[in-house]
Amino acid sequence: MNAPAATELPVVVIGAGPAGLAAAAHLIDRGIEPLVLEAGPAAGAAVREWAHVRLFSTWGEVIDPAAEKLLAPAGWTRPDPAAYPAGRDWVDLYLQPLAAVLGDRVRTGARVTGVSRTGRDRIVDADREARPFLVHIAHAGGEERLFARAVIDASGTWATPSPAGGSGLPALGEKAAADRITYRVPDLKDPAVRARYTGRRTAVIGSGASAFTALAHLADLAKSDDGAGTKGVWILRRGISGSTFGGGEADQLPARGALGLAAKAAVDDGHADAVTGFRTEAIERAHDGRLILVGEDDRRLDPVDEVIALTGFRPDLSFLEELRLGLDERLQAPVALAPLIDPNQHSCGTVPPHGRRELSHPEQGVYLVGMKSYGRAPTFLAMTGYEQVRSVAAAIAGDLDAADRVELTLPETGVCGGAGLFDAPDAAEGDSGGCCAPAPQLVQLGVPAAAEAAAAEEAQAGGCCGS
Repeated sequence: MNAPAATELPVVVIGAGPAGLAAAAHLIDRGIEPLVLEAGPAAGAAVREWAHVRLFSTWGEVIDPAAEKLLAPAGWTRPDPAAYPAGRDWVDLYLQPLAAVLGDRVRTGARVTGVSRTGRDRIVDADREARPFLVHIAHAGGEERLFARAVIDASGTWATPSPAGGSGLPALGEKAAADRITYRVPDLKDPAVRARYTGRRTAVIGSGASAFTALAHLADLAKSDDGAGTKGVWILRRGISGSTFGGGEADQLPARGALGLAAKAAVDDGHADAVTGFRTEAIERAHDGRLILVGEDDRRLDPVDEVIALTGFRPDLSFLEELRLGLDERLQAPVALAPLIDPNQHSCGTVPPHGRRELSHPEQGVYLVGMKSYGRAPTFLAMTGYEQVRSVAAAIAGDLDAADRVELTLPETGVCGGAGLFDAPDAAEGDSGGCCAPAPQLVQLGVPAAAEAAAAEEAQAGGCCGS
């Protein structure tokens, strides 16, 4: 089967999360046909998995302008721009309606298993750029191949959490202990999940916003009528400094500041014990089935019933291996973007607005956008992703002036990556609704230089944008 001419082909967008659906909206606005391929059963599949978690950003910061333009004729009602949605709200009131408007341009249950150039593996140069992209997908009916004029990978990092092990690899015994380890913030409103942690001793590994969330909710459980005996053990790879808990009341994102204060209260009130300077090397079974964490320094912690490992996420690049990507060796982000998002230097608000130039690769016509473009960096925001896809869509349309124009201003402070309190609207009250405040896990933390890398490494907790 010969591929059609590139101009007759759609742009394949991988992932129907916030960034992927926004990319489709911008392409349509440019007169270009998108085809969005979502591995999950519905749009916003990753966000649905943290539906119980409240975002730090307001509605006004998580709705893409081109998407809103598509939704308006369908009678869509814009939520209060000053309110803070939970993941469930984001799906029900925005992502799902947007997918419905896009119609059959969104295919769910379609997992991309490989992307290449038609008739060219990654080593062949001849006539490469003239060849359309070849996309292999797997679905309930089998396998299929599609052709595309360009590929936008907005598949995120949610499906590939980092392990509990302190060296980037799973700790010895971690896989064998999988029945007692979770890599997501648990939904303690679910009766079955709540029963798993009630009256139990739970280790929380990580120092980002997701760890704050878990600590705060374990403390709430401990204080509840049925929560006697519930205890958290907070495992940090570094020490605790004045900035460990974030900006507090000075945080320009009030919901996030309140979350840091709630985590601090969990420790101060005795609902969680902090273990510092601990890098997990092994996870062993005690005689009663509980887990013993063993550190690289041979420390052995008292047994815990459960482990919540919230050490960040990393991109799945396996299905892109036949493409010529230019990725930074540390962050696994595009090489031109990596210095701008280095968590040792930047918070989300200090990342310069960027677009197609920083997102380009040696393989022309392929772009990683959204959370995936940041690789292992935790500094991503939804509004940054929306600006990325606006620029990329303009570039694909050939409007390079628009692609290179900056159309985003970010607040200059903040802890980014991660989501806020589950259901605490009062925690979101504050005078300003910007995104960010000085990021304890993203900047120099006031710890010795040797500890900065560990601090950044530990901070990679899930994206406030979810894609």
